[in-house]
Amino acid sequence: MKRLLLALAFAMPTAALAQEPVLHDFDGSFDDATFAVESAIVGQGLVIDFTSHTGDMLNRTGADVGSDVKLFDAADIFLFCSAVVSRQVMEADPMNIQHCPYAIFVIDRDGKVQIGHRDYPAGPMDMVEALLEGIIAEAKGD
Repeated sequence: MKRLLLALAFAMPTAALAQEPVLHDFDGSFDDATFAVESAIVGQGLVIDFTSHTGDMLNRTGADVGSDVKLFDAADIFLFCSAVVSRQVMEADPMNIQHCPYAIFVIDRDGKVQIGHRDYPAGPMDMVEALLEGIIAEAKGD
């Protein structure tokens, strides 16, 4: 029985194993949400390493890859790190480096604006999720 379960686990498509993102609805425009997220990150004393304008890229390149599907009206991803939190999670397990830098994304789909982040593994990475949730709560004005 154990061999069967193990075989089934390895046979499952990778997408089936992917975790769902943590999403929060934002009451306001995409521009207001991106400004609020950026301000909340910087307000925590963190530096944004990179802002990926993923929505623009997808909209610009759709026809080039043979697609007319509009995935997002707008989508940005903010990448940043925290020296304090990163040290804590990597001292607990140096392989937590794979999760750095951390990302918060803002999306607009059909007029619904959401802020989110990936769901990290339980354990030391809970500190990262607490940091991200705090930033999102500040951005939302909670």
